Amino acid sequence: MATLTTRIVHLSIDRPWKEVYAFAADPTRMPQWAAGLASGLRQDGDEWIASGPLGDVRVKFAQLNDYGVIDHVVMLPDGLEVYNALRVTPNGDGAEVAFTVLKLPGMTDAEFERDVAAVLADLKTLKTLLEDNYGNNNDRPS
Repeated sequence: MATLTTRIVHLSIDRPWKEVYAFAADPTRMPQWAAGLASGLRQDGDEWIASGPLGDVRVKFAQLNDYGVIDHVVMLPDGLEVYNALRVTPNGDGAEVAFTVLKLPGMTDAEFERDVAAVLADLKTLKTLLEDNYGNNNDRPS
């Protein structure tokens, strides 16, 4: 298979990177900021299951680590496995969050642009949650 078209969607969050990582890497918090997981995730061994219009989708996350890696594989009901690279990187006193969006085989340009826009919207929601709702040290997410 040839390499796929990609787009790296990223933004800065004005919170300590380890705090951003801890929040973003917690599958139980993902429905708060990742619209595609709004129905929630339930744990099944070392995988997580999200129910949606296409049926149950299985998600396997990278183990928690000291490098800000939240990569995960999404296994669709039709057997397709999609590797998603999601990273939190130190950026001064804050964080840079980056997600690599892949244009999957058969995906139209319009569908790809919708995916890119959806990822950007999710990252903006994450930014708002962490900067606005946890703006003082007493209300930091745990």
